[in-house]
Amino acid sequence: MKALILVGGFGTRLRPLTLSVPKPLVEFANKPMILHQIEALKAVGVTEVVLAINYQPEVMLNFLKEFEAKLGIKIICSQETEPLGTAGPLALARDKLIDDTGEPFFVLNSDVISEYPFAEMIEFHKAHGGEASIMVDEPSKYGVVVMEESTGKVEKFVEKPKLFVGNKINAGIYLLNPAVLDRIELRPTSIEKEVFPKIALEGKLFAMVLPGFWMDIGQPRDYITGLRLYLDSLRKKSSLKLATGANIVGNVLVHESAQIGEGCLIGPDVAVGPGCVVESGVRLSRCTVMRGVRIKKHACISSSIIGWHSTVGQWARVENMTILGEDVHVCDEIYSNGGVVLPHKEIKSSILKPEIVM
Repeated sequence: MKALILVGGFGTRLRPLTLSVPKPLVEFANKPMILHQIEALKAVGVTEVVLAINYQPEVMLNFLKEFEAKLGIKIICSQETEPLGTAGPLALARDKLIDDTGEPFFVLNSDVISEYPFAEMIEFHKAHGGEASIMVDEPSKYGVVVMEESTGKVEKFVEKPKLFVGNKINAGIYLLNPAVLDRIELRPTSIEKEVFPKIALEGKLFAMVLPGFWMDIGQPRDYITGLRLYLDSLRKKSSLKLATGANIVGNVLVHESAQIGEGCLIGPDVAVGPGCVVESGVRLSRCTVMRGVRIKKHACISSSIIGWHSTVGQWARVENMTILGEDVHVCDEIYSNGGVVLPHKEIKSSILKPEIVM
């Protein structure tokens, strides 16, 4: 089987982290976002992954080369020269997706984190005999899918409705027959607005309600929520991966190469990356601390993301969706309330209200 991951654009919503690496390579729970997806695809027998990308393909491919060998999966790029929306990239990658097996292929949005129930989706797809299957989740701020509860047959698609029409949202995970590619022109086009409604009209689009959690982690607030959901799921599935000890509260993931000092209190919902040094008396909650970060004594971090190789000074307090880019140094006793700090900066005075520090 094959899969296409819509890697797409510049990751502006996750800046300043995406100023250092393309968004799918930003770590989530100590692993690049895209690797969560590739590993799950590999587990259900996908042998080739096509990345639909229009930004820094060489960075992406160079990074993923080592995983190609490690996972035994082929990873190739399909590069857009202009943004093609959510359907155009499928037309562009047509030759890479179609083979003589006639097998369906997966399409995923690269920002989506879930338990990836791909095996169930394959079964569902084969059972209904339609042309396309989509995963749906409970509602929030996204487009809504109106479906027959018993069969999963989709009646219509409504993008961001004003009135209540149903409570299932498109989760950005699809399984499509090769025939779907015949419906897509090579131009900027939307799979949600232009392709799926037509398949639904013909009664060939089916929706499966996603078991487990789901989150689009393409922006900081949702990234932090996604981490909570992911760690909660990890607790149920393989709790041995989570940290334990007197200084741990709730679900915490600590890389084996990280060092945690005396008298810290860590958790809930924290990921500490490789090579991090957390000195004594530090308090961490609802946050991600990326590779190579040093957090000095008695610092307190909550609801924030600390970018690679940054430093948070002694007695500093970092909270309310503060996002530090790569190599940012927060001086001792500084307070940051929602500061978004670009890479390679030193913060010598407090950030009292949410703002971008250039």
